[in-house]
Amino acid sequence: MPSIHVNPTRQELTRLKTRLRTSIRGHKLLKDKRDELMKQFMDTVRENRALRAKVEEGLTRAHGAFTVASALMSPEAMEQALLYPKQSVELELSFRNVMSVNVPEYHFQTKNDDPGEVYPYGFAATSGELDTAVDALAQVFEDMLRLAQMEKSAQLLSEEIQKTRRRVNALEYVKIPQMEEAIKYITMKLDENERAATIRLMKVKDMLLEQAIREKRAADQRAVETFGQDASAL
Repeated sequence: MPSIHVNPTRQELTRLKTRLRTSIRGHKLLKDKRDELMKQFMDTVRENRALRAKVEEGLTRAHGAFTVASALMSPEAMEQALLYPKQSVELELSFRNVMSVNVPEYHFQTKNDDPGEVYPYGFAATSGELDTAVDALAQVFEDMLRLAQMEKSAQLLSEEIQKTRRRVNALEYVKIPQMEEAIKYITMKLDENERAATIRLMKVKDMLLEQAIREKRAADQRAVETFGQDASAL
């Protein structure tokens, strides 16, 4: 018996064969999608690894410069210098479709294109190390956005890979074998029914033949008896 309940009819057999062909095509498409998602994921991971190293290097440089600036300037002077930023940034979010996965894309635009607007203070009362720290943070900002985009893309691709892999495995190891087993069971049942019907027809034919023979013999016997009676009368 198959693991799923089926009616052993030709209509059910046709339906299962159609579903099996569709499932096999879907299995192939899902495998292709999984392989392409894996390729996109590995490319994203490699880019993410390189970008993370670059961002960490920039943040380390900025942190070191801030540490030196904090040693050269008083906390009050440091706070006053960075209290009111001059530059502002507008961040836009859009999505890009990668194998039916909407991955985010971040775009930013500064209010002013002047590089000097990144420094919200005058240079007379501040340390040069503070300038270095602010400049390092300004340079690493775009890479940080790009890194956030890569991190989220890798997460979404990973989730889609897991879902696609589960579907592929469900088709390959559960659904398709169940349908093949059901088709085999129905085919065997139909063949068995055909053999039983053939045997019944042969038995009916033998019975009809025997009946015809008995009737012929009876008719011959009656003809002989009638002939004998006619001969005795003569």
